[in-house]
Amino acid sequence: MHVIALSSWRKCFILSISLIMVVCSISAQSIADSLARAKRNKESGEKAAITEIYSPVPPIVTPGKTDAEPPSDAVVLFDGKNLDLWRAEGPDSTKAPGWKVHDNIVTVDKKAKGIMTRQRFQDYQMHLEFRIPENIAGSGQARGNSGIFLACISDSGSDVGYELQILDNYNNTTYVNGQVGSIYKEGVPLVNPSRKPGEWQIYEIVWKAPRFKADGTLNSAGEVTVFLNGVLVQNDYHLIGGTEYIGFPHYTKHGPAPIKLQAHGDPSEPISFRNIWLRPL
Repeated sequence: MHVIALSSWRKCFILSISLIMVVCSISAQSIADSLARAKRNKESGEKAAITEIYSPVPPIVTPGKTDAEPPSDAVVLFDGKNLDLWRAEGPDSTKAPGWKVHDNIVTVDKKAKGIMTRQRFQDYQMHLEFRIPENIAGSGQARGNSGIFLACISDSGSDVGYELQILDNYNNTTYVNGQVGSIYKEGVPLVNPSRKPGEWQIYEIVWKAPRFKADGTLNSAGEVTVFLNGVLVQNDYHLIGGTEYIGFPHYTKHGPAPIKLQAHGDPSEPISFRNIWLRPL
């Protein structure tokens, strides 16, 4: 009995030692694996850091409560109160705009002609809302016609610059490079997402002005991306030149320029605008 008990004890002792050795071996392997993994992670992090940029940090901009409201860095061109940041088109830069502000909107006065921003801009993101009157009459180009001159490059009062067309094209047809969403007489819009007359419509615009060499030749074309009512209508369109009613677009050297809202001479009822702001880029 004593011999048998002693033999059992030896077996247990040997088994225990074996288990301890196995555990130690596994633990040592685990430590080795952890060290190797840590080394690989460090090397990977060092390689990744080569392409990481930490400065300069983009400035914080507080967005509006809705996408239509101006963010904290916007220049609010019209908030429904007044047209203090605008002037009448033409050579007299002191002449006040003749359009009527009412009910937090501004309505075109065709007799008073167009209006221009007092400030000059180059590249910007712009938000603008417009409304074709519900009782609009006429057809083709004579139906709710207006335009946004993304850069008006003449103070003469003429429509000289780069025009993004405004027109009622809800069940109203015209030449496609003259319908709403077009770069007038040049860039045909991708689609026609027009709303019914009487409903507010929204333009979201990103404009990059053309650049010119010292000798007046073109260095880089003007570029524009436009959403109408949340739908892409111009996708980084590169302009051939300035807007021409007769003839083909061409460039004339200029720098920062005012933005102009057109008072078109067609006989249809005048359109209205609201909530106009931009972010210089």
